Amino acid sequence: MQTIVLGDEALAQGALDAGLFACYGYPGTPSTEIMEFLIDRFKRGGKAVARWCVNEKTALEGALGVSFAGRRAMVTMKHVGLNVAADPFINGALLGIRGGLVIAVADDPGMHSSQNEQDSRFYADFALLPALEPRSQQEAYDMAREAFELSEKHHVPVLIRLVTRLSHARSAVETSAPLTPARLGRARDTSEWMLLPAFARRNYVSLIEKSAALSEWARAHGANKLETERRDASFAVITAGLGGNYYDENFAELAEKAESGGGAPPARLHIGVYPIPADSVRKLCKNAKRLLVIEEGQPFVEAKLRGILPPSIEIDGKLNGKLPRSGELDPDNVRPALGLPPARGIPPAGLGLPSRPPAGLVLPSRPPQLCKGCPHADSYAAINAAVAVYAADDRAVLSDIGCYSLGASPPHSAIESIVCMGASISMARGAAEAGIKAAVAVIGDSTFLHSGMTAIVDAVSFNAPLTVVILDNSTVAMTGCQETALPPARLRPLLLGLGVDAAHIAELEPLPKNLDANTARLAAEIEYRGLSVVIFRRECLESIRRNRSGT
Repeated sequence: MQTIVLGDEALAQGALDAGLFACYGYPGTPSTEIMEFLIDRFKRGGKAVARWCVNEKTALEGALGVSFAGRRAMVTMKHVGLNVAADPFINGALLGIRGGLVIAVADDPGMHSSQNEQDSRFYADFALLPALEPRSQQEAYDMAREAFELSEKHHVPVLIRLVTRLSHARSAVETSAPLTPARLGRARDTSEWMLLPAFARRNYVSLIEKSAALSEWARAHGANKLETERRDASFAVITAGLGGNYYDENFAELAEKAESGGGAPPARLHIGVYPIPADSVRKLCKNAKRLLVIEEGQPFVEAKLRGILPPSIEIDGKLNGKLPRSGELDPDNVRPALGLPPARGIPPAGLGLPSRPPAGLVLPSRPPQLCKGCPHADSYAAINAAVAVYAADDRAVLSDIGCYSLGASPPHSAIESIVCMGASISMARGAAEAGIKAAVAVIGDSTFLHSGMTAIVDAVSFNAPLTVVILDNSTVAMTGCQETALPPARLRPLLLGLGVDAAHIAELEPLPKNLDANTARLAAEIEYRGLSVVIFRRECLESIRRNRSGT
């Protein structure tokens, strides 16, 4: 079927036809029409959930929650909105994406309605994520469908970059039969969703290992088209995105000029998906004496190709494997690159070198744990008891950044995700909308003030059926017991001011003697089909000790 749509609308229709389950976003020109198109379809009885959020960060975190639950999700924003969403965007690259996750970002070259011209391709490159850059409304539709499959195949978020002139121009688009992908089921290996250092290090290595497969995908992709037959190999042109359209509009005149002089038009590579296809670039430029790069936005491709040093100088480092790509460098692992043999024994004292165990000796790991008597232990006991009655597919306990992250480890094993500050609430909201009945968000009092309040506003707006558990230990414990921005007595009035129903705000004391009562109240709030907040309040023992000693 053929329809005439804006570039934004083509992308939205492509997502719908790919089996989109939920889309969240924050309005910003030139991206706004993506969500407006989806909201209109949702209001008219469409299956895909489409909602505006309070900002881009909570929108992306909500989409992560939908992906965690095994559904396809998309988030929309303009280029400067990606700055707001940078925390979950960069960390999301390290997660084991379940349902396909697409991040649609509309850049604004020329600043028609923006405060800068930043280029979202730099973000994708920084996060080591694939990016697609359509040059037509048809490609916007097709790439939206493809992006979900790519995301699920490689378990990574996928960025689609639009620009103003594509977003706001209309053209005919040929649509395909809608897909009805089966629900994949919620994440099972929760270590892929908890960015504790031990897991995050492993996940980062996995992300780097995916780079080879993604590079091969980009090299073979039809949108990355190399044109060398009957072309002038000494003059090479690389185009990207809409730059390809501008080149094509001038091609007839360019070819006529070349032929009149007995020559041929330049060899050319068009790039529509990233990573940059390095092998194709090398083939293009094998005999080139001049290279022109035509790209919309900032000089992303051009900067990658320009070198400070002449090509005759061999460069060793992390990109060619001479130094490790992940983890810290140290005096030992730089030795091979310096031409030195592996070090043996323990380094002499006084040289400032780190000590190392003798060769072959593996030291046991000592993962951090909650302090003895920590109030969070009693809170987690109540949480575990309250959700135990639900089947595994019907419950999700999503946590946040703080010392309570240690609840992921035995003996508690209570939480299933740790992504970025404030993400627990937004992810639980997305998981709840994706069908998880017992969606619980665990967040500390300081983290709630840092980044959780905006997520609460979204939850209030949607009347989302989730339970937020605030672990209030009256201090910023993880970083040394700094003072929180507001005292505990101010939390309830703050929640009321944000719109939480007073009848569903509970303040409980996490003590062993209160376990049964706390579990019962928490269980009742989980059963409530709206937003509820349970505050477990008991001061951190380390904070008490510091206050008594005056340190």
